[in-house]
Amino acid sequence: MSSTTTQVTEHGGGVWSIKVPIPDNPLGHTLVHLLDTDRGPVLIDTGWDDPTSYDTLVAGLADCGVAVGELHGVVVTHHHPDHHGLSGKVREASGAWIAMHPADAHVVRRTREQRPERWIDYLTDKLTTAGAPDDHLAPLLAARESGTLRTLPGLDAALPDRDITPGELLDLAGRRLRAIWTPGHTPGHICLHLEEDHPAGKPGRGRLFSGDHLLPGITPHIGLYEDPDDTTVTDPLGDYLDSLERVGRLGVAEVLPAHQYAFTDAPARVRELLDHHEERLRGLRALLATPLTPWQLAVRMEWNRPWEQIPYGSRNIAVSEAEAHLRRLVKLGHAEAVPGGEPVAYRAVA
Repeated sequence: MSSTTTQVTEHGGGVWSIKVPIPDNPLGHTLVHLLDTDRGPVLIDTGWDDPTSYDTLVAGLADCGVAVGELHGVVVTHHHPDHHGLSGKVREASGAWIAMHPADAHVVRRTREQRPERWIDYLTDKLTTAGAPDDHLAPLLAARESGTLRTLPGLDAALPDRDITPGELLDLAGRRLRAIWTPGHTPGHICLHLEEDHPAGKPGRGRLFSGDHLLPGITPHIGLYEDPDDTTVTDPLGDYLDSLERVGRLGVAEVLPAHQYAFTDAPARVRELLDHHEERLRGLRALLATPLTPWQLAVRMEWNRPWEQIPYGSRNIAVSEAEAHLRRLVKLGHAEAVPGGEPVAYRAVA
């Protein structure tokens, strides 16, 4: 049932969602969930760090009968700013603790400590290696030379107070909320399994707060785990696909995602996403019949708009996604680097 305002939905059993706007973003809003506990209300994610977003969150809480100062804790599904952005303000207003998976807490800590110049150097080198053309590299080179660099996104993100241990119940009095580690979208992304009977009697094993891992109508971005100081060859897409299968086996009655809307039949949605990525990998193998750099592959991949209409920053994200798919193909033995080339191109393996 919905409240008199459009931003709050009551899901029953002491669970509500609040639509917190994301400024200038086609996603529109983050669904911040409120969970009642015996020690006080707890938020799952907080929304983007923006005055309008914060005012919407506070108003939404009021519609649920909660003042922001009454919040007991904040559980963060992952470190992205549309989920973790307002956590610091919420803690300042309430004294609430903030909990996050250690892998994403590491990202927050590293970002706060990272000099912008270091990040620009890393991104420039990465895009050069991926085969980005000179006109794409030029703004980065100019920013590095001028010394007038903007601060990094997430530079002021709040450091968490608590670690979330995968597989364990969170310390929430009167509730059974279990952390499920679901890396892929970020290295420390978690879903949260509310192991309680569905309040409307829907069949299945409780409800799942799925963050960005499992969404009803869109697929989350899966790119490389970016860390300028880590040379580990990760496989984010493989992590994501494994995590999807793990979530599908939970058999939950309902999914409460961080975007779009609540839905049922999680196994069917998991199968759709697995099939989507299998088909996409098959299509990329066909493209790699001719050797391509990661940049060239990104240009040829299907996106939600033509490449010419993709903004500058989003092209960087697209290249990262292309590289994640290449990593997966190489790991499966379906693609290989062409020796001797600079930048490195990849080709399909029959």
